[in-house]
Amino acid sequence: MTLTATTPQNLAAATPAAPAVGRWGPKLWAILFVAGLAMFLDALDVSMVGVALPSIGHDLGLDTSALQWIVNGYILGYGGLLLLGGRAADLLGRRQVFLTALVVFGIASLVGGLVDEGWLLIATRIVKGVAAAFTAPAALSIITTTFKEGPDRNRALSIFTIFGATGYASGLIVSGLLTGIDWRLTFYMPVVVVAAVLIAAYIVVPRNIEKEEGRIDFAGAALLTGGMLAAVYTIVTAPETGFTATVVATTILAVGLLSAFFVTEKRVSHPLVRLSIFKVKSIVRANLAALAIFGSYLSFQTIVSLYLQNTLHWEPLQMALAMAPAGIIVAVLSPMAGNLIDRFGTAPMIVAALTSFVAGYAWFLTRGGSPDPAYAVDYLPAFLLLGLGFALGFAAVMSQATEGIADHEQGLASGLVQTSFQIGGAVVLAIATGLISGAATDGIDGYRPALYLVTAVAVIGLVASASALLARKQPVAELA
Repeated sequence: MTLTATTPQNLAAATPAAPAVGRWGPKLWAILFVAGLAMFLDALDVSMVGVALPSIGHDLGLDTSALQWIVNGYILGYGGLLLLGGRAADLLGRRQVFLTALVVFGIASLVGGLVDEGWLLIATRIVKGVAAAFTAPAALSIITTTFKEGPDRNRALSIFTIFGATGYASGLIVSGLLTGIDWRLTFYMPVVVVAAVLIAAYIVVPRNIEKEEGRIDFAGAALLTGGMLAAVYTIVTAPETGFTATVVATTILAVGLLSAFFVTEKRVSHPLVRLSIFKVKSIVRANLAALAIFGSYLSFQTIVSLYLQNTLHWEPLQMALAMAPAGIIVAVLSPMAGNLIDRFGTAPMIVAALTSFVAGYAWFLTRGGSPDPAYAVDYLPAFLLLGLGFALGFAAVMSQATEGIADHEQGLASGLVQTSFQIGGAVVLAIATGLISGAATDGIDGYRPALYLVTAVAVIGLVASASALLARKQPVAELA
């Protein structure tokens, strides 16, 4: 490993790349399509559950604090094991990990639709999250090792984003329709998608994707997952109970486990996370942007879903159609993201994306609480701004987070940035749900503290990302 001094235009500018996108044959398109279907599946599942939450709570007798665990259970399994999933893809083979995890995801989704107890539903969501922690980095690392860094990879990642946007928009509308019949159908629907992805992946993804040398750091994975679980439990519980003995104990446990994780990673020969990767400033900024984007947006979606359905008494389909333009604008604009990254670089794109998120949240804060809201004026601009933020930012974050990383660590880099997305979502959502507990009878005012939190998270992410532009002319050390 060597260090090379460069100017931080972005890592793509510091590494050789083809001047134009090459011609892609049917094989490359097929691999990209299968990997994109995994992204579609994840986005579909997240958006469908978000719409169905009020109906699930009513049917199973779950309050807001319990409902957030249906989302956070998935995120914790996902975020806590993504790094393990990324390394498993590198070491065990991306195809094998991808196929096996898809099977587990489908089974867990099927069982989730059959249970009648809240805690069992949460348990199935954790298992689904664990499965997604292996499919997601495997899919992304399949792309980043198949397509050369530079214009080809940027284009592939922008198309990858389209699958996510399509899954999200489809999930909103489909969930609105299915929840009106029975919320359990939203758990059966992903099973059908899993079956289709399995068949396509078995045929398309090459068997000879190389495995890397090394061992899996199971101790590091256990410490990280346990530490995050204890930390989020503390964040969820403390606003309601105060600093009880249990909360103090889980706080100490979280600090101890996470500290032990970092100590372990420094000492083991094959760490789950090579800590020196954080010397690459662009990778650090990409992960901070991921925390801010998904942490703020997932919480915003949950807040708006509860507000529109529980407070304004909108039907699930009505709420889903209201938010669908965000996904549609991502699908429409994402094909342009690759060219924009090539022209302007990843840092300006991420700054523009977070600016759009901040503007969207601010709009909803100022206009969303109107006693007689006009959708086209009070809600639609906010949703369009958020869609614009995703269209500009998602591919740029993914590209920045994996630039300059050797093939044998693409699973690690992919898992790291997706961990940041999910952990950001878990932590911010945990705090937000504590702030809105019991808010249904208070109108928009009951949700304002959580909306302020969401906006503040996006502002922090914007400031951190803007630092890259301010430091453009200063040389930094980047990992070759």
